[in-house]
Amino acid sequence: MTNTESGGDEMVAAVLDLLPRGRSDDDRPQHQKEPLAFVLDIDEFYLYELVLDDDHDVSIGDRIDLTAFGRVNEIEYEDLPSSAQSELDYAVEEIVEADEQRFVDFYNDAQPITLRLHQLNLLPGIGKKLRNTILDERKRQPFESFEELEERVSGLHNPKEVLVERILEELREDDLKYRTFVRRSEQGETDS
Repeated sequence: MTNTESGGDEMVAAVLDLLPRGRSDDDRPQHQKEPLAFVLDIDEFYLYELVLDDDHDVSIGDRIDLTAFGRVNEIEYEDLPSSAQSELDYAVEEIVEADEQRFVDFYNDAQPITLRLHQLNLLPGIGKKLRNTILDERKRQPFESFEELEERVSGLHNPKEVLVERILEELREDDLKYRTFVRRSEQGETDS
């Protein structure tokens, strides 16, 4: 779960929401509540809740290094405050746009899951015919951009949005049989 672009051991995440006075459902007195941030890991799409110290200055939309925080807990979509859930759509779209080649490569590299099911079929709106067109086109030449994908594959409208929709579905749904983008860890807490 390291960010390969930075070359280090950073775990980069996008800030979705801040609760400077802690959770509203926390019954402790105000002075005992800890300020929290909710973030989305940009590599594996893990969701985390961070306890903020006084020296952390973060804002919604910032990219932060999770290793700079002492208490980091992995959470589920349902644990996000509603404002963080709303921000999630924008954050996922920004992640896909910022690392276009990574996500275009999904179209280039997707493989069969079973004899009857292909990773491309997990994407919304991609059936057998569209999948086969993508596979034929990528054999001729790998795709270089979302724009090229849309030009070369008739019927595939807005391939970036198709990926964003799938990532959001994987984040929101606990009981999906197949996950391509969003990882689920077996461990609920990470000490950075």
